Order: sequence, then structure tokens, then C-alpha cells
Amino acid sequence: MSIIKNKTTRPPSSLTVALCLGGLVALTPALASAEESAPVETIIVIGQKDGLRTIPGSGATIEQADLVRARVLYVNEALRQVPGVFARDEEGLGLRPNIGIRGLSPTRSSKVLLLEDGLPLSFAPYGDNATYYHPPIRRYSRIEILKGASQIRFGPNTVGGVINYVTPPAPEAFEGQATWAAGSDSYLEADLNLGGPIAGMRALLHANATQSDGVRDNQSLKINDLYLKLEKSFGEHHDLTLRVSRYGEDSQVTYSGLTQAEYLANRRQNAFVNDGFEAVRVGASLLWAWSINDTTTLKTSASYSWFDRDWWRQSSNSAQRPNDASDPTCASMANLLTTCGNEGRLRKYHTYGLESRLSKTGEVGAIKFESEYGIRYSDERQNRLQINSDTPTGRTPGTSVNAGVRENNLRYLQAWSGFATTKASIGPWTISPGLRYEHIDLQRLNRLNPASPVRGKDQIQEWIPGLGTSYKIGPRFAAYIGVHKGFSPPRVEDAINNTTGSSINLGPETSTNWEAGVRGDITKGVAVDVTWFRMDFDNQIVPSSVAGGAGATLTSAGETLHQGFEASLRGSLADMGLMTTGNDLFFRAALTHVADASYVGTRFSGVSGNSTRSVSGNRLPYAPEWLINAAIGYRLGKMGEFQVEYVRTDEMFTDDLNTVTPTADGQRGLIKAADIWNLTLNIHPENWPLGAYIAVKNAGDTRTIVDRSRGILPGAPRQVQFGLTKAF
Repeated sequence: MSIIKNKTTRPPSSLTVALCLGGLVALTPALASAEESAPVETIIVIGQKDGLRTIPGSGATIEQADLVRARVLYVNEALRQVPGVFARDEEGLGLRPNIGIRGLSPTRSSKVLLLEDGLPLSFAPYGDNATYYHPPIRRYSRIEILKGASQIRFGPNTVGGVINYVTPPAPEAFEGQATWAAGSDSYLEADLNLGGPIAGMRALLHANATQSDGVRDNQSLKINDLYLKLEKSFGEHHDLTLRVSRYGEDSQVTYSGLTQAEYLANRRQNAFVNDGFEAVRVGASLLWAWSINDTTTLKTSASYSWFDRDWWRQSSNSAQRPNDASDPTCASMANLLTTCGNEGRLRKYHTYGLESRLSKTGEVGAIKFESEYGIRYSDERQNRLQINSDTPTGRTPGTSVNAGVRENNLRYLQAWSGFATTKASIGPWTISPGLRYEHIDLQRLNRLNPASPVRGKDQIQEWIPGLGTSYKIGPRFAAYIGVHKGFSPPRVEDAINNTTGSSINLGPETSTNWEAGVRGDITKGVAVDVTWFRMDFDNQIVPSSVAGGAGATLTSAGETLHQGFEASLRGSLADMGLMTTGNDLFFRAALTHVADASYVGTRFSGVSGNSTRSVSGNRLPYAPEWLINAAIGYRLGKMGEFQVEYVRTDEMFTDDLNTVTPTADGQRGLIKAADIWNLTLNIHPENWPLGAYIAVKNAGDTRTIVDRSRGILPGAPRQVQFGLTKAF
């Protein structure tokens, strides 16, 4: 695979331009000194597109062509192309995606394991698996989604699924691509992919700068992202890959949504002009791949990430106007910009990982097998402060009624995990048993009172079995069935009491997950995948308060049931042999039906004042019954292509009472179904020095609500984007 072609990008900041030009200058003189060798192996999650055919369970890939045809702006737009995945927007640029799978809560993507090239991407996958940042989608050449029993090869979260973002390999010859784009809401982006041989290695540099005003007033968003990959082969048996990245964000994103009255008056308003979010994430990993012989490979990786986040805000949800209204010097919104203080939620995360995976292929009689064994050590450290200031722009502890240092926590987590899986094939049958083990030690230190700090510990151990089976009906068509245990550990803050240090005995989230389906080509050029799924939860963890959000106490919802089916269809008249002139009519569709997503055990409402009301049988919040994504497009030879995309999100409840009528604070009430149309035109004639594209998102300017958990968050209005691309 070479560097991504026709990739979307936007106008440059001075920092990105300097970095991009610097990378170009650094790489160019070294071309002649590089070695030519095969691409370095990475940790395989699904593999190339045909890899899906050998997995005894459900999975999907989003290829580069899909990203380019839709001119995907951020990760949510991409993931909606996959059945079973619900990606909820927040600020309009995908900086904090909320990803749910098969009816699971999408909030902060906490039920999903995010990987990059097979290694953890989130800043604390064990102790705080929340997504408060996301690299630009331009960094990746494809996306893999694994939902079946095969996901137990990765952990710790095996409840919903695994999403693996794949970066392109460093090219063996010098090449690159630059993209510049602009659009509605002051959207600007510059993106560069550049790579080639350097000093006996292969290098790939990706740089991105993006800015936008977002979907609300006073919500400027700016990110800069740098990614460098270096690959080196040592003979025929050893490959090293070094990855280094830096992500930075400076935005005005507020934490609070709108009240019902505010939304009706002006859906894009935002009074909290002094709120701000600053974050830096630095990551590094080293992967050594050793081909011991033709059948055995050992891959060992070491990884580290540092995430530093400061979020200053005057409101944490729509019921706080502002959050220190009890202070006489503040009292109301009238003083929001003068004498009202603010809260600083300051976080630092250090995450270390060391992992080895041994894979082996072979034959025993008529049985062919592929086995993989792995062991991993993880270490996570969280340093958390809450500092309240006296003024709207203050950034130091104040002395007023609600000010000062309100939280000072240190949280540790060490985890050992291991797994063993085998794929055994005999004739048309493939059987894949697997077993994973997780051992987690949690610690919490409350340093709010330095003279008498409070310490607490807890421990979790879990065995996670899985079994998948497939039957090859024909050369390119198969049926599969699988079952595995779903597991998701509690956050450190939810497992250990902050004031006493005692264990809360919340326990992990566990489920039994079943699925069965068929996948393959129903005719030449037309592929289909249909899956039935069922997830029985013994102990599903949900927020105890409707507002939820960071710091919300979690509680067990007891038994819940998720059940339904998902289907995908894609095809091309050219692949079917019906168009042979270079033109093509292509199409794809993804359908999700979560028929059941409900409380089935004894459960009482978590809504304030309703603790005696049973919600057994009610539908879980933020679990739409139907999701549809479909697109059809036409390619006119080498001139370009046009695509129309339809996205439907069904109505959904926002609380366990299944409240329909909106409440005054906007946090409860039915979210109506939304129908969105997106249009894309790509132009890239051979004799043009540049390619160009125009994308219209939400072409009908449909008015939508995407979230009510902290008040109403509006969906994006119509957005028009124009871009230029240059490959070299």
C-alpha cells in the first residue's frame, strides 16, 4: 500500500506549513541512501479486505476509496458506514467521538476498544476508557471494526467491539500528497502525507492543522497533529517500526448543553465565552517483528503515551446557570462575564504498555491451523485536579464560596493480561476457540487533605472465553456463528470510594454475546453480510444521574438485553462486468436494527425523585432502534465521481423513564429521528495538476438534536467544503 491518494485536507497554519516543508527538505536529500525491502509487518486485527473471509465472526472494513468518495471530515462520518455502529456527534469536528455498538451507550466511546495499528489509542483503556481526543481521520488509510468472538485477542474491553485505525506503510520510493480545504463555519484544513527512503530506513510523515467555529457560537476549534513512522528491515527476518505522534488542541468547547428555552430561541447559542479546552497528547511505540521461520512470527511492542488536558468551564450541564450560582458575588447569569468564577478540570495521564504476540501456522493431518498467543503488561497513572477560580478567566485557586482546590487525586492501575486463540480449518469448516485472562490492580489516593491522605485498593480478575465457527458454503460465501464473554472493567474512581478508600464492589461489566450470520459475494461484484446478534448482560454499568458526564457516579443496571440484526450490501456495475468503458455505478448500504435494548432485571429509575419507579422493560437511553447509511455514486472514467449519501438515525430516549416531552433543562425528552443527505463531487482529470472536490454535508439543512445528557447539543447545519489535492 502506498501513501493515500486523493486525501482530504485543509488550509495550513504557519506551524503546519513549517513542519511540512521541513519534513520535505529533510527527506529529499536522503533518497539514494535507502534500502529496498518489504513493508514491515504490524499487529494484524483483520488484515486486508479479504481477511474478513477467514474470520469466524462479524467484522467490517472501511477502505480508502470509501473515505475519499464521501470526503469524510471526521471519524463519526466514517463509522456510520458500518452496520451496528452508532457514532454520535458532539462539537461538530469529531474531536470527542461518542461511539456505541449494537445499542450500547455511545457516551465517550467507553464500551469500545480503540486501537491504532493494533496498539491502544485511548489514554487509559483500563482505568478511564473515555475518549476526550481523536487524531484526524486523514492520518489513516483504512479502518477495521471487529465485533465478534475474535475481539478477545485484544482487551480489556470485549463488550462492544474493537475499532482499529490503520496507518499506511512508509513507501519505498519518495511520494506524497498535500490537501488544502475551506468551508462553512470558518472551516480550514491543511494536510500533508510525505514519505520515502531516508538513511537506510523508510519514513512516513503526516501533518495536519484544522480549525473551525463548530456548530455553536463561541466554540472555536483548533487542532494540530503530527505523526512520524520509521521502518527498518534487518535482513529477511527482523523488522522494526517506530511511531511517534503529537496531538494538540486549543478550543472553546463548553461542557454544557442548552436548556429547552435556549434551544428554541437560538439552537447555536453559547453563553460560556470564557470556557476553554487545551490538550496535548504525545505517543510513541516501537514494534519488533521477528520472522523466526516460515511458520512462526514473534511481534513485541513497547508503547507510551502522555495526555495532558485542562478544561476550564463555568457550567457542567444545563441545570447549572452558572455552576457557582450559590456564591452571592455570582448568583445568576447576569454576572457570568464579570464576577462569576469557573472550574478547572485538570488531568494528566501516563500510560505504559509492553506486549508480545507469537503466531504460528501449521498442519496436523488434514487440519490446517493458525494460532496466536499473547501476553501484555499495562501501567496507567492518572493525576486529577479540580481548581475553582474566582473570575470567569481565572486559572488559579480562588478564595470565594465555591473556589479553591476541590479535588486532588492520584490513581494507579497495573494490569497483566494474556490470551490464546487458534483457528483450525478442515474442509469447509473453521473452528476458532480462544481464552483471555485479565488481572487488574487498582489504587486511589485522595490528597485533598495532605495531612491525612486517603488510600484505597481493589483487584479484579476475569477469564474471558470465546468460540467462533464458520462454514464455507461456496468459494466466496460462508456462514458463521460465535459466542464470547463480554468484559469491561470499572473505572478506578468508580471502584474505590474517594472519602474512605474502601472498595465499592461495583464489579466489572459482563455479558454473554452471541451472533450468527452469512457473508460473501451473492454474485460477481456484489457482496453482502447479514448478522443476528444477542448480548445478555449480567451487570451493565450506567450513570446513576441523567446528566452523566465526567465525574458522574456509575451504578449497576443489573440485567439488560440487546438483540437485533445488522446487514451490509455493496457492489459495482464495473466489478459485475456490466460497465467496461472505465465508467462505473457503485453503491453501498448498511442497516442496523436493535430490536431490543432494554432493562430485563429488577431496576429502578436513576432520575432524581423517581428512585421508586420501576424501569424494567424500558428501552435503554441512546439506543436508536434503526440506523441506515446508504450511498450511490457514478464514476466518469478518469474525470471524477459523484456520490449521494443518505444517513438516518431513528428516534431515541434519553433517560431510563423513556420520557417523551422535553424537560425545561433540556436533559430529558425524546430525540426525534433525523434524515441527512450528503453530496460529494470529486474531480481529478489526468491532465490537471490538481484534484478538486466539493462536499455538501446535511444538504437539506435538517435541524437535529444529537445529545441531551448535559443539555441539548444541536447537530451540524448545512456545511459546504471545497478542497484541492496534489499528489507528487
